[in-house]
Amino acid sequence: MTRPSSLTLIVYAPALVGKDARTLDVIHGMEKALPGMRLEWRLSESGRPIAVPQRDAWLLESIEDGGFPTLSNGNELEPVTVMGWGRSGRLKPGGQPQFEVHAEMPLEHPVRAEAAMMLEGMAEGARSYWGYASPYGYGSEVAQQLRRSSHGPEQSPRGLPMLNLPAKLLAPEIPYFIGWLNYWSAAAAKVIGFPDPARDAELLSRARRTATGGWIVRLTEEPLDLDIPAHLETLLRTYERFPAIGGRVST
Repeated sequence: MTRPSSLTLIVYAPALVGKDARTLDVIHGMEKALPGMRLEWRLSESGRPIAVPQRDAWLLESIEDGGFPTLSNGNELEPVTVMGWGRSGRLKPGGQPQFEVHAEMPLEHPVRAEAAMMLEGMAEGARSYWGYASPYGYGSEVAQQLRRSSHGPEQSPRGLPMLNLPAKLLAPEIPYFIGWLNYWSAAAAKVIGFPDPARDAELLSRARRTATGGWIVRLTEEPLDLDIPAHLETLLRTYERFPAIGGRVST
């Protein structure tokens, strides 16, 4: 069961092709980020963990409809779960189908300290365009930013800019929005114009390059909380810096 103190991680990648080994790369990347954690349990219909012998082989054989079933760490008190979904191109940028990986984990140490590594492991394993990690419930904030009509408001109730729906974006490399932790592939970083050493010194102080040339960018030191004025101001400033995010300008 997802708890309010949990962290949500989602990455967006090209669609799976057959029994795609990227599924294994995602799981291995997450396990590497938290040494000692093993995602070797599936969930029963009632949500109880069931051990999976020969997990890697089972996972490949379980790929269906462009995704894979939920795996967990087997810990019902501090659950870590991950699953993959195939998404039709009908509602995706450029009309291209995608592979999404969704994970949930407690927003506590050591997970908080290793959250960036977890996001990187997922994103690089899936060969993602972009991804993010934010406290559970952040999606409801983003939902208020989505422009569903040309006659809609110019700002969300928080004063954040309105964003175009994913289907309106021209390319899958364009991030839909900004989260607490952000993974921008090399292609996504190029599209949004990151980094500019003269303009991005603050973000670069909380960013690092990945092995594939992408970036992990932490928006705030502590998990993003929009009830904290300084966090909201940082988010506003970052949206102003990157108008391509959410398709607010053509790239």
